[in-house]
Amino acid sequence: MGNDSVSIASASQPATLGDRLRGIAEELRQETDTQIKATSRILGAAAQMAQNHDRLIDDVVEMVEEDLDRMESDKGAAPYDVASLQQEFKTIKAAKAHFGIKANGWDALVTKLNRASDIPTSARNRTPNATQEPILERLSAIEREMISLRGSMEQVVNLLQELAQQR
Repeated sequence: MGNDSVSIASASQPATLGDRLRGIAEELRQETDTQIKATSRILGAAAQMAQNHDRLIDDVVEMVEEDLDRMESDKGAAPYDVASLQQEFKTIKAAKAHFGIKANGWDALVTKLNRASDIPTSARNRTPNATQEPILERLSAIEREMISLRGSMEQVVNLLQELAQQR
């Protein structure tokens, strides 16, 4: 019963300066813990975005390497001949449509194809063909993801700036 009277007496007494300081210190600790958790989450998100950015760069590098390998293999390709084209494409119409070349016959098509293979690769690649469409789609997807990452990074920077201003 003696203890009950002490606790009642201390609860009814006004808070002392020491009690108020302890309360303020506890609030500061809680606020600091909250800021540490928020900063940790922000840094985790930034790390994830950096990993995604690195993955996108790796994808682009891989695409460029594949294109370079394909270009090098195309340089060493044997010239076209009528027999191989007739075997690959059953009709002259299908062959002309595939290569996007106008020709009156198999011989004219082979001549134009072999002449086109002597043109520098940069000049041949000016007009997109069917094999470039997937590459362009992949690059567009990567570009969209990088734009999204840029927006996320800006949000992280803004949050970090707000945290820095609060301190």
